[in-house]
Amino acid sequence: MSPTVFRYKNYRFFFFSREEMRQHIHVYCPDGEAKFWIYPNIELAKNYGLTDNQLNEIEKIIKDRKNEITNAWNKHFGNRST
Repeated sequence: MSPTVFRYKNYRFFFFSREEMRQHIHVYCPDGEAKFWIYPNIELAKNYGLTDNQLNEIEKIIKDRKNEITNAWNKHFGNRST
């Protein structure tokens, strides 16, 4: 199961239900996919085909909506972040 946290433009921000415990979010769009760490700092973990401009846009979205992402994480997984 990979619940969608939100959509923005053509990006889908989501979690994988059975993955590592460190807080992160996946982002998918038709051009590719990326994974960003949320905790302890927002940073790119993996990139599959997205441009630097797309990654910068995604990182800004994540920063702007960090509380929403963290709240969704805690609701879905419980309060685990390491």
